[in-house]
Amino acid sequence: MARVVIIGGGPGGYEAALVAHQLGAEVTVVDRDGLGGSAVLTDCVPSKTLIATSDLMTDMASAAELGITMVGDGGQGTAATTVHADLAQVNARVQALAAEQSRDIEGRLVRRDITILKGVGRLDGPRRVIATLHDGTEQSIDADAVLIATGARPRTLPSAQPDGERILTWEQVYDLTDLPTHMIVVGSGVTGAEFASAYQSLGVPVTLISSRDRVLPGEDADAAVVLEDVLTRRGMTVLGKSRMQSVTRTGDTVTVTLTDGREVTGSHCILALGSVPNTEGIGLQEAGVKLDEGGFVKIDRVSRTHAFPVYAAGDCTGGFMLASVAAMAGRIAMQHFLGDAVSPIDLGQVSSNVFTSPEIATVGATQKAVDSGDVIADVVRLDLKGNPRAKMQGVRDGFVKIFARPGSGIVVGGVVVGPRASELIHPITLAVTANLTADQLAAAFTVYPSMSGSTAEAARRLHRV
Repeated sequence: MARVVIIGGGPGGYEAALVAHQLGAEVTVVDRDGLGGSAVLTDCVPSKTLIATSDLMTDMASAAELGITMVGDGGQGTAATTVHADLAQVNARVQALAAEQSRDIEGRLVRRDITILKGVGRLDGPRRVIATLHDGTEQSIDADAVLIATGARPRTLPSAQPDGERILTWEQVYDLTDLPTHMIVVGSGVTGAEFASAYQSLGVPVTLISSRDRVLPGEDADAAVVLEDVLTRRGMTVLGKSRMQSVTRTGDTVTVTLTDGREVTGSHCILALGSVPNTEGIGLQEAGVKLDEGGFVKIDRVSRTHAFPVYAAGDCTGGFMLASVAAMAGRIAMQHFLGDAVSPIDLGQVSSNVFTSPEIATVGATQKAVDSGDVIADVVRLDLKGNPRAKMQGVRDGFVKIFARPGSGIVVGGVVVGPRASELIHPITLAVTANLTADQLAAAFTVYPSMSGSTAEAARRLHRV
């Protein structure tokens, strides 16, 4: 029986453990913080639970347009005019759901007799792991294969140190019990944009500081323009081409000083400055594992490092820092080592979503690649404002964009901007994965009326005689 040791219990780690067990291995997981890792405890699950509340607040803001009014909440029979979020209750729910999900994952592993050691693991050569348990004792485990799935943590700067109260990383926001009076978000990437959008929807004045000329500089430019327009229309202050120099706190006031001397003051600040891999001090380089300049583990398309039989998966490897990619990389690693059929990971087929309001979902080829000539494709963009279901729901912002090869019509990518774009991207993802043509995508029935009807219509417009 092969012995597999996994360091880290996040999506890359626990999904790998389940596959390794299924394929007959003896599996040990060394986990530091709780099964599910940051994805479940401090990142994906908590943030999207918070966003679920903010989405409802966004819907309520436009309820009057759909003929809905609130009555009886204002006292003495008067009509209510505002909706208020109880942040203490919201965050209590966030933390409860995260803890429950972590327990569920641990239960799945325990029921399969997978050994869980609660502590910190480090390599002692490529075939041995030393686990320092939370009680201070050490345990040495020999392994036929090791998977590194240690994740990453929020990046901070000496001039912008979080205090856990008013200067916060995205892992620390769930301890807040009162709504901020003014939230400053530093960083306009995916994490910064999501929290800025969420807190604005909760009724908090928000200033978003971006060092680039627009929000979401790494996403589709058309999508970013729509989002920034919506955010500013709803009252957000977006400071483009503004680089943070320092963040300081005096009493209940947080001051963000920009490199051009301007100052922005608020009650709280979220630092969304990127991620740092958890790869130091765990014996990787001593075991022959190579890291890049940022400290991320170098792997190939089946998750192998340079030090066989050490594999790696998840945020510690950089690239697409998504739970879905981590889980896939972990599964592929175990399938490869244990001799199961395996397809190398294809990052060109990864679908991703920015959980702002509206959402932005993407898959495959990008507009930037098409514009540069790296990808040859025809492009059709169809705004949602003409969609009958969108009209019924009061949706005016968003679009569907599809990229297809000229001649063959094979779909190579797409973008969806709108409510629940994370769900609407799936048929385009299937098309990209299965090499379907735009005509085949258009020929599949869609419900009338539905948002997905715009996907079929965009595909029809790509038809070439």
